[in-house]
Amino acid sequence: MKSTIRNRNDIIKLVNTFYDKVKKDAKIGYFFTEVAHVNWEDHLSKMYDFWDNILFCNGNYTGNPIVKHKELHQKSKMNESHFLQWNLLFDQTVDELFVGEKASEVKKRAANIAMAMMYKTIE
Repeated sequence: MKSTIRNRNDIIKLVNTFYDKVKKDAKIGYFFTEVAHVNWEDHLSKMYDFWDNILFCNGNYTGNPIVKHKELHQKSKMNESHFLQWNLLFDQTVDELFVGEKASEVKKRAANIAMAMMYKTIE
């Protein structure tokens, strides 16, 4: 049964499930597995903090995702379809796992972040 997003444990569940999909995705997975050679323990930890801060305003995220995405774009060009795929997978993951106000909020915030990231990265 789906629940609402209530706390960090729910964020961890969302992030882990989402990135399991991303790693296997034919359109964007290679950015993480072949281009960036992501250290998953480090990346997931940052993403827990990022989304926890987005939804619960706890201030525990530090970092500059724009810089990271620009660096990645220099290694392998990204385009709008990549950001749209990221957002599609994110929304699907949220919808599979959660319902309620926070689920709707995180999807809206993710869409806004993806668009801002896209415009600032591939300009």
